[in-house]
Amino acid sequence: MKKLITTIAIFVFALVFSNDMYAQRFAGLDKSPADVVLTPRRGDKVVKVVYSRPQLKGRRLSKLIPADKVWRTGANEATQITFYKDVTFGGKAVKAGTYSLFTIRGEKEWTVIINSATNDWGAFSYSEEKDVARVKGKVSSSMAPMEAFSIAFDKEMNLYLGWEYTVVKVNIKG
Repeated sequence: MKKLITTIAIFVFALVFSNDMYAQRFAGLDKSPADVVLTPRRGDKVVKVVYSRPQLKGRRLSKLIPADKVWRTGANEATQITFYKDVTFGGKAVKAGTYSLFTIRGEKEWTVIINSATNDWGAFSYSEEKDVARVKGKVSSSMAPMEAFSIAFDKEMNLYLGWEYTVVKVNIKG
C-alpha cells in the first residue's frame, strides 16, 4: 500500500510540475498582427514591406497618429521595406537594400521617410540623420473605412498606405 501511494504521489507530482516547468508556452494572437506585402510584378520581386497592422477599435486615426510627428507606419517594430533593386521612390533615388519606413501625418499630404536604421522598436530611436529619402505622399479618401492599417501596391508599383478613410500614395519606379 505504501508503495502504491508513493508511486501515485510521484506520478501526480511529475504530471503537475512537468506541465508548469517544461511545457511550451505559446502566446495568444498579437493585437496588431504582422503582415507582408510584395509588389505585383510577374514573379520579379522589386519591393517587400514587413509591418504590423494596428486596428482602430473605435478610435480615431487622428488620435492614433499625431499630426506632424514621426510614426513607425504600423505597430510594434518599425516597418521594414526592402528594395531588391535600385528604385526611384517618390522621385528620389534609393539603392537596393533594407530600410525602415516612417511617416509624418499631414492634412493634405504625408511625409514618407526611408531610413537606414533597421530592427528598431517603433520610432523611439528614429534619427533624421539616417534618412535616405523623404518624399510627399498625396492623401485621398476611401469610400469605405479600413479597420486595420493596410499597405498595398498596384500594378504600376504605387505604394498605398490606408487606414480609416485615409489613403496615402507614393509612386515607385524600378
